[in-house]
Amino acid sequence: MPHATTSRRSLFRAATFGAAAALTLGLGAPAAQAETWDMPMAYAASNYHSENNTAFAEAVTERTGGALEIKTHAGGSLVPGGEIFGAVRRGIAPIGERLMSALGNEHPIFEIDAVPFLATSFEDARKLYEASKPATEEVLADKGLKLLYAVPWPPQGLYAVKPIESISDMEGLKFRAYNPATSQLAEMMGAIPTSIETAELSQAFATGVAESMISSGSTGYDRKIWEFVDYWYDVQAWLPKNMVIVNQDAWDALDEETQAIVLDEAAKAEAAGWEEAQRLADWYKEQLAANGMTVAPPSDTLKSEFQDLGAKMTEDWTERAGEMGAEVLESYESM
Repeated sequence: MPHATTSRRSLFRAATFGAAAALTLGLGAPAAQAETWDMPMAYAASNYHSENNTAFAEAVTERTGGALEIKTHAGGSLVPGGEIFGAVRRGIAPIGERLMSALGNEHPIFEIDAVPFLATSFEDARKLYEASKPATEEVLADKGLKLLYAVPWPPQGLYAVKPIESISDMEGLKFRAYNPATSQLAEMMGAIPTSIETAELSQAFATGVAESMISSGSTGYDRKIWEFVDYWYDVQAWLPKNMVIVNQDAWDALDEETQAIVLDEAAKAEAAGWEEAQRLADWYKEQLAANGMTVAPPSDTLKSEFQDLGAKMTEDWTERAGEMGAEVLESYESM
């Protein structure tokens, strides 16, 4: 991976944590009493999201003089990716990171950034984030959680084991789905959705459990997807985000000075994460090509068909999200 940029340049310094380390106070300990916060993450330690979170954790630990120590645990080693949100909500872990759009069954607002072709550039993704952030914070608060920061993935592309020139070529392909929106998209394409967490991707493609997916170049690079998949189409479908959340009781147990430090470092981590995601977007595509994959733009037919599916899915999402969703879209479209 290339060297990180210079502002907050220590952000992506390597850090080694015991992957199987136990929670300092035990998984059943009340998070609000913990001076050490264990932070589960779903992605590999070398992924820029994980590196960003590790830098955030180290900065908080340093600035509080160890009064609040945050230890990160990458790759689903402490809590599997699909269980992180629930673990933080229940106070099993005081803090954690989760892909927002994977929580669509919790509330439609979480999957707004995975509505196809609604926001397809970093500029539009930032606007959508700002438009949806108040609603996201409101929903999280209702669940006893607080948003610290959110960082996007690069624009999503289509991975497939065979050439895809039109939607009809997706018929019958096993499609990795990671949220309700991708399951719906698979069904609309005639593909077969199958739920697979990131940590299981390589095995799924190696064994034929998955044959296609829409995901970023980052995911393909981290999982060396070129060992199993030959094609990646830069359809720029959406830019999903990972969010770092904290259990509200754990947050309330902190003194005001510590809270201020955490919020300050969270703001820095968010800014640095957005910058790094944008910087790496083209680099990941270059790496996929360098490792033998065919990296190409979508055909005109495929692009047009995806846009039609996106318009339909936007209507469906708006209906499910109700008044809150309509207000968010109105705010976004006015920016």
